[in-house]
Amino acid sequence: MTLQSVTKPSTPPYALLRAGYPFLTTLGMRRVTTYCMDIVIGDNDELFVLCRADSPGLGGSNIRRTNWNDDDLDTLGGGKLLWPVQMIRDAEGTLYVSDEGSHKIIKFKQDGTFVGEWGEEGSGEGQLNRPSGIAFDANEDLWVVDTLNHRVQKFNKDGRFISRFGTKGSGPGEFDMPWGITADGEGNILVADWHNDRVQKLTADGEFIMEFGSSGSGDGEFHRPAGVEVDHHGDIYVVDRGNNRVQLFNPAGKYVDKFIGDATLSKSGETYVRANPAVLRNREMANTEQQKRMRGAASVRFDNQGRMYIPDFGSHRIQVYIKQAYELTPEEIAPVPNHPTLYTV
Repeated sequence: MTLQSVTKPSTPPYALLRAGYPFLTTLGMRRVTTYCMDIVIGDNDELFVLCRADSPGLGGSNIRRTNWNDDDLDTLGGGKLLWPVQMIRDAEGTLYVSDEGSHKIIKFKQDGTFVGEWGEEGSGEGQLNRPSGIAFDANEDLWVVDTLNHRVQKFNKDGRFISRFGTKGSGPGEFDMPWGITADGEGNILVADWHNDRVQKLTADGEFIMEFGSSGSGDGEFHRPAGVEVDHHGDIYVVDRGNNRVQLFNPAGKYVDKFIGDATLSKSGETYVRANPAVLRNREMANTEQQKRMRGAASVRFDNQGRMYIPDFGSHRIQVYIKQAYELTPEEIAPVPNHPTLYTV
């Protein structure tokens, strides 16, 4: 199979027939995809998993290369990463990693070659203080969430500063320790506003468009939202990290669904468990209901085949779902009703 990064439409479809969103598979395991923070879909049917050490320091953080056969292929980035947060790729396949431990953006080729790095600690124009979320727009300019400066900055791929917006606060266009970021197909920017428990949508110039979410654990509520992403239909996904789930919203920010985790044993995990009698006994005695749930996920990614990848940080694995939805034209669906209707099916 050929893996591709998600292509975002310039305008979302008129409507969707949402047929389902079944769980597909589990990839990775402890000791391989340890404390996985993010995932990049590479070339040649490969997957690159960003793994973060327990605490800042050289040696523990790296990029693990695997595939759909769940093979542990090799490790990249060793010795270069302190406390990485997110990872993305450009059209040429170069990997970009935000590292809050070093306040830098670090670049690698997919063969592991170190390409370069840029960034310095500070609060001035172009400086960074604990960068977290990163995203490319359609022009491949790089948007960086400058978390402890409570703002978003825009750079070119070589680190030249272009623009910035945001200050600390809870009003429209203000942030309190923002974390995740993505650009939609129309060029707007969505930011997971961590301490304000909301997602904000803004223009590329920083003009406020809308927000959704509030503090809590109910549908559409957040407790420390981390990653945010838009899929090929324009649907918005928010990693509700404090509530151990991913929530799905339509392009207008209306709650649609949630994912709490349905993991099975991965191929590598099954091989490991079968080879260890004590682990087998613990597994046989375990509450498997709890073992399949998410723990502290921090990002969500997609490919063009409708597959959703959720790095399950606390359980050291990737949970994969497959979207089943069909685009509808105005001629195929009734108009939106202008008053509530009660009915049964």
